[in-house]
Amino acid sequence: MLIDFFYTLKAAKLPVSVKEYLGLLEALKADVVGPRNPQACSMDDFYFLSRAILIKDEKHYDKFDRAFAAYFKGVEMVADFNQQVPADWLRQELERLLSDEQKAQAPKMGWDELMETLQKRLEEQKKRHEGGSKWIGTGGTSPFGNGGFNQQGVRIGGSGRNKSAVKVWEQRAYRDYDDTQELGTRNIKVALRRLRKFAREGHDLELDLPDTIRATAANAGYLDIKMVPERHNNVKVLLLMDVGGTMDEHVARVEELFSATKTEFKHMEFYYFHNCVYDFMWKNNRRRYAEKFPTWDIIRKYNKDYKLIFVGDATMSPYEILQPGGSVEYHNEEAGLEWLGRLTQAFPKFVWINPEPQGIWQYRQSIGIIAQLMSQRMFPLTLRGLEEAMRLLSK
Repeated sequence: MLIDFFYTLKAAKLPVSVKEYLGLLEALKADVVGPRNPQACSMDDFYFLSRAILIKDEKHYDKFDRAFAAYFKGVEMVADFNQQVPADWLRQELERLLSDEQKAQAPKMGWDELMETLQKRLEEQKKRHEGGSKWIGTGGTSPFGNGGFNQQGVRIGGSGRNKSAVKVWEQRAYRDYDDTQELGTRNIKVALRRLRKFAREGHDLELDLPDTIRATAANAGYLDIKMVPERHNNVKVLLLMDVGGTMDEHVARVEELFSATKTEFKHMEFYYFHNCVYDFMWKNNRRRYAEKFPTWDIIRKYNKDYKLIFVGDATMSPYEILQPGGSVEYHNEEAGLEWLGRLTQAFPKFVWINPEPQGIWQYRQSIGIIAQLMSQRMFPLTLRGLEEAMRLLSK
């Protein structure tokens, strides 16, 4: 029982022993997570039980999550609708190759029509569907499902290869950026140092050599040591970072930037958001639903002398920026552009750092919208881009 699951964990190089595996089987036999009827035991219950028994160190949680997802193909979905989409509707058994003509004929709907049609499909559809242009399923050109192609649809499960969905229906887990990441180069730190304003604060910690020489000479050659407070970078930075989704491709580079920023700036605060800023942000991705920080509170908490730096690829559905309810995670009452406007008004010194190559910006509508809302203060995550951004913030 579950022997293949155990081998999957070992293949992922997780420190799982046979004794721990037997402990998991004993827990299942003792009905720790519910009755012996498998249908009555949720996947969440089994996930938390197996993680608690098999994994002894939090640093292995990410590896365990990936191995767990690799073994158990079906995942539970979440959405604002009362009905759930059965997992067997979305099981992809073959990779469909669609011609350019089939892609051109894919149905395209506006936001309101898309949401109304999805709710109607949930009420009408009774079985799994594969390939086609109407029902929820896999392959084909339907606006609902995954594994096919549609320029403007709702992705339900799947991996999002085309990055064209205007709404995503799945439970998503993000991880925090690592601020201890060691940089392979000092280039990022050097670029950030253009945004420096030194001030002397605190106790006498540093020798003031010119004043010591002057005082010693005035004291007939008797040594008269003079000390001054050590200089510190007095710049204040508010760092807002996009996390999850398409940002997974840029984790390593953003971690380098995050690590360098924490090193260079003594006064640095950070928060996470997903795709676009709405009415709340968070500091810990594992507790992002339990520990929310209202955006209004963040605006009120920090003075306008903070330099505001957004970090994100700005790659999303335009609805996520322009439309109330456009968020892929919940129903936001106000559009993202309203919150971006409030933040940039509260912190006049702001820039947006984009890890996507600058050459593709012109092909993504959402990047153009964000750049316009940022008054064209968008810079690529390159050495030159960082230098230009820091130069602008230091004016």
